[in-house]
Amino acid sequence: MNSINDYADIVGNETIEEVQKLASYLNGKIIQNINSTAVGGGVAEILNRMVPLLKELGVDARWDFIKGGEKFFEVTKKIHNSLHGIEENISESEFKHFMDITDENLKEMNLYGDIIFIHDPQPIGLIKIKKEPGYKDKKFIWRCHIDLSSANTKTFNFLKKFIEKYDYSVFSSPLFAKKLRIPQILISPSIDPLSDKNKEIPKETINEVLERFKIDPEKKIITQISRFDRLKDPLGVIDVYRLAKKYVDCQLILAGGGATDDPEGIEVFNEVLAKAGDDKDIHVLNLPPTSNIEINALQRASTVILQKSIKEGFGLTVSESLWKSKPVVASAVGGIPLQITHKYSGLLSRTIEGTAIYVKQLLQNPEYAKQLGKNGHNHVKHNFLITRHLRDYILLFLKTGFKEDTIFL
Repeated sequence: MNSINDYADIVGNETIEEVQKLASYLNGKIIQNINSTAVGGGVAEILNRMVPLLKELGVDARWDFIKGGEKFFEVTKKIHNSLHGIEENISESEFKHFMDITDENLKEMNLYGDIIFIHDPQPIGLIKIKKEPGYKDKKFIWRCHIDLSSANTKTFNFLKKFIEKYDYSVFSSPLFAKKLRIPQILISPSIDPLSDKNKEIPKETINEVLERFKIDPEKKIITQISRFDRLKDPLGVIDVYRLAKKYVDCQLILAGGGATDDPEGIEVFNEVLAKAGDDKDIHVLNLPPTSNIEINALQRASTVILQKSIKEGFGLTVSESLWKSKPVVASAVGGIPLQITHKYSGLLSRTIEGTAIYVKQLLQNPEYAKQLGKNGHNHVKHNFLITRHLRDYILLFLKTGFKEDTIFL
């Protein structure tokens, strides 16, 4: 794990000193993060990097998980999809099961934090404990990492009765804001430029990864890195590749894995394999959660990177790719337009045909692709690195955990 001072070469000493000073005011406060999984997905990835850095800064940050069986995560996946506007039939018995598991977690968990930071819908019901004796002075924050802009009304209203019991809510984009009786705060996610997934790696490592997965280093590469999830539209990515390949000889990498709270991953993976068929230029890689160097190498080896999501909370793979100065073509959904200014730091698209046209353009115009990647790298450097995220979270904790008239000198 990197030290906070290691980031000074990237963001400057003043930024590091500011974060250190702000963190010192949280001395004596316990920040308890709670989510549903330790591996898989952007939330776990961020917390894996964020919590150790907060600890190094002197903040007593901790991380706990709720428990839930297969049925619970099937229900929460339905809730997840429904909040993204996908048609799902969630029965009253399924909502009841969600609450039953929430009650079981409340019996077993110790909510000890001064500030209890709940991530996403799976553990949202833990707020019920706030009315119990001993919890009056604790502060609760709900952090939503997903796109609520087209949320199903019934599903959102089910969650809303919990959301409005929190002290604050946090969203990744202003587009996700809802009419709530509690304050809403905008904090974008981030990538860690020094993590195994994003740090500089030697050419030899990139070549070794390509050789291991039988990928031709001499042929142009289109890549999408994401969980095997229908909302990431991996089948649409294959359609894009096949349209672009009519004009430019290229190959496709679809690489990712699953999360322990996502039961649909294997099913979608098999659908992708079936659609890829016997095309030797389509490489479908189901990678374990620890494959950070492999993902880094695949992104750095790519000619063009896609993020063809149908819905997206933020899409950290976009920032990962831009950080590596790669040209990105992505869907204009969720938090992606915060990361890409169209035709300046990447290209935004809404259709398979439009995406294929942009991919063809970038494959045929390497200088244009290079300039987009350069602009994208600078945009990420100034907006979506973990040091900015740390500062935002520390300011949130200071606002939450102290009286309004508290003055920090």
